[in-house]
Amino acid sequence: MIPRDVDPRLLRGFVAAAEELHFTRAAARLYVAQQALSRDVRRLEQTLGAALFLRTTRQVELTADGQRLLPLARRVLAAHEELAAAFTAPRPLLVDLNTDGPSTPRTVLERARELAPDCELMARFESGLTHAAAEIAAGRLDVSFGYADGLDPALRAPLAQTPVRYEPLAVLLPEGHPLAARETVPLDALAGETVYAGAGNPRTLEWTGLARELFAGRGILMAPPAPVAMGKEEFRRVMVKTGNPVLATVDFLDMPGCVKRPLTDPVPLSPLSMVWRKGFAHPGLDALRSAAAGLAAERGWLREPPGSRLPARLTHAPGGG
Repeated sequence: MIPRDVDPRLLRGFVAAAEELHFTRAAARLYVAQQALSRDVRRLEQTLGAALFLRTTRQVELTADGQRLLPLARRVLAAHEELAAAFTAPRPLLVDLNTDGPSTPRTVLERARELAPDCELMARFESGLTHAAAEIAAGRLDVSFGYADGLDPALRAPLAQTPVRYEPLAVLLPEGHPLAARETVPLDALAGETVYAGAGNPRTLEWTGLARELFAGRGILMAPPAPVAMGKEEFRRVMVKTGNPVLATVDFLDMPGCVKRPLTDPVPLSPLSMVWRKGFAHPGLDALRSAAAGLAAERGWLREPPGSRLPARLTHAPGGG
């Protein structure tokens, strides 16, 4: 009775000898001693209960059983290599971009895909680093972007981070708003305004905290919680319904019926970082880090513009890991 389990190493030696029909050349091809290859072939013959080669002092030939085994052995070895490849190739890397639209994280992802075309970098849209950080810690997400220094220290503790960009902030206004006619909006012009910055959304606590620091002492009011809108159209609809300006970045997607105006005097900056689990390794992560560093150097993403302001809660240095 033929055993169910045959060592792939024995089949590999058999195939090499069958293709070379010369044990010395076959052993050299496999980087083993000829005696070791001959021993493996004899062991395979004993396992199968069949002679596989006819050997004389002048030549080596396959027996009928050897000819029958050769295509089967090749298929088994091909399947074995496919199995090994499936579990040694890196799995897809899950990358949260926060929003499905043009953004700094999207630019980093596209550059990383160019740097590592063989890696599968899959975009996700978690909307809020507080939520994404918990997903990363739980192993359900690999990488995200956002104001990492605004996270709760316990949530930030298991994460590694690297700064990507100091993003200038802007305000999103309904077209009929009195400030919409301006090219830029000084921060002091928002005094008395009620500005939405994600208050009440448990996914975006870091963003709301950044807004509170920015609004403090300026007479800018925090808009009360609004329904969490998923998707561009729902966000636009809720914004128009409430009529409140919305704190955003200059790269925030354009909204029909709204205008986006950079904030000035000073130019407030949101420190955008890339975060992942400490100790996590993946070639796609290496590509993302290289992409972020390259883009920051090319585009001056980590330079503070004149007249700008960073939040006080900044714990990393530019270029740190």
